[in-house]
Amino acid sequence: MSDQPEELLIGLVSVSDRASAGVYKDEGIPALEDWFGKAIAAPAWRTEKRLIPDEQAAIEAALIELVDGAGCDLVLTTGGTGPAWRDVTPEATLAVADKPMPGFGEQMRRISLEFVPTAILSRQVAVVRYRRGQAAKPKGSLIINLPGQPKSIKETLEGLKDKEGKQLVPGIFAAVPYCIDLIGGPYIETNEAVIKAFRPKSAIRPKKDQPL
Repeated sequence: MSDQPEELLIGLVSVSDRASAGVYKDEGIPALEDWFGKAIAAPAWRTEKRLIPDEQAAIEAALIELVDGAGCDLVLTTGGTGPAWRDVTPEATLAVADKPMPGFGEQMRRISLEFVPTAILSRQVAVVRYRRGQAAKPKGSLIINLPGQPKSIKETLEGLKDKEGKQLVPGIFAAVPYCIDLIGGPYIETNEAVIKAFRPKSAIRPKKDQPL
């Protein structure tokens, strides 16, 4: 068996009629790639990117392809989570889900409400989808709907800190590595200056330069 850590594959989906039509440049995916470059300490990671319109069928197809086809461990969407007629990202996400993970949506709104009262209009959800066509114990993929603005994306993932860097409100990514552990994905270590991953003591693996 190889000692090399398993690669982390992240699917990034920007849902926007105008960005997918080239009317303006998408900012969500670049912001996420920049954030992961600072936040992930291990393992090696890469992204699969999709830019699609606000069409439920297209969103569902992209999510299924990224999970079942590409084998993404984590899929993050941006855009399409408000109350407008064309905002259907949550509906598409729930349609492909095996297990809803409501705590993520609750915490995202908790964070955003520190900044704007209209955060209660956001309908972000998170779910687990298990990959089809695998063995009796298939791996799962965590799918999370994020806000569309880079500033809001960062706040949602990292949470709120005071001027000295003390965590005031936990960001949602603190729980992502352990969730991915539980659904069969690679072991993610984070840069604690950006976000500290939380795991029960029994689930923490020693670093390679530490004694067993």
